[in-house]
Amino acid sequence: MLLNGHIKPSLGLIFIILFPLICIAQDPQFSQFYGVPLYTNPAFAGSSGNIRFNGGFREQYVGISNNYTTMFAGFDMPMNKIGGGIGLTFMNDVAGDGRLTTNQFGAIYAFKTALNRKIFLSAAIHAQAVQKNYDFSRFKFGDMIDERYGFTKTSMEQLASDQRLFPNFAAGFLVYSERFFAGFASHNLTEPNQSFYFQSSPSDEFKLPRRYTAHGGLNIYLSNERDVQARTILSPNILYMNQRNFNQLNLGMYIKKQALTAGLWFRQTSQNTDAAIILLGIKFPKFRLGYSYDVTVSGARTATQGSHEVTLAFEIKPPKKSRPRTKALICPTL
Repeated sequence: MLLNGHIKPSLGLIFIILFPLICIAQDPQFSQFYGVPLYTNPAFAGSSGNIRFNGGFREQYVGISNNYTTMFAGFDMPMNKIGGGIGLTFMNDVAGDGRLTTNQFGAIYAFKTALNRKIFLSAAIHAQAVQKNYDFSRFKFGDMIDERYGFTKTSMEQLASDQRLFPNFAAGFLVYSERFFAGFASHNLTEPNQSFYFQSSPSDEFKLPRRYTAHGGLNIYLSNERDVQARTILSPNILYMNQRNFNQLNLGMYIKKQALTAGLWFRQTSQNTDAAIILLGIKFPKFRLGYSYDVTVSGARTATQGSHEVTLAFEIKPPKKSRPRTKALICPTL
């Protein structure tokens, strides 16, 4: 979570539900940005040139009980008939003792075109349905305490609703060639109200703030095989995120040699150097597996003990009539 390091899960969840005036929610994040490309930028839909299934699972801060867990699954493929690519997404995020759960279902359309013989553009829109719910039975309040019997049923009035369903939208673009790629995405375009209690309030405190992501990288070829995918590639990368008053800068480097990819990132937040991220990926004949570990380097390292993340991807070549007219994007697969 972009804000996970600053609020203990159990307290953070109570604030989100009971005291929305003083808590600003943020989106989950992944360290393997290109292991879950459709989450990073919807313009990646169809960019591989193949029919692609991918997923990721992240366990945030393993040293904290009842910590944050996030799961993402995506499908995308090129489609010449509509001039680009399509994608489908699903995300599940579970936070803290109270089991605040967020589910997102989305569909992507990406338009693709060639700017010239070597440079290509992809622009996409991502429409989502977002469901949020909480398990009220997991909360314990003062009026539940009986002097003789301990915790009993509460007389506290429940909130207006224990779940929310609302639309959300994102958009992004991607410019790429064989040597470089750069993109920009904006999520939560309409800044929907996500409060369980003040569902009709126009106040900014209850809105899911926009998240802006700018990212880019270079492909430096260290070998000259005719098949680009067989070359040894060194790829320096940068990714910057902003969500309301929170900023995050990620600087990293990948090296890819045939079936193996390794990477190292450093994550700097608005307030401190947050983590070093170690990544390793391996490509098997029919699927690709990635693992990363966030080594917390801030003052929270003793309590949080880092984060684990696993990604998995399958790619299938599309029928000849569906193969894209633009070249496939070459970028790190973690």
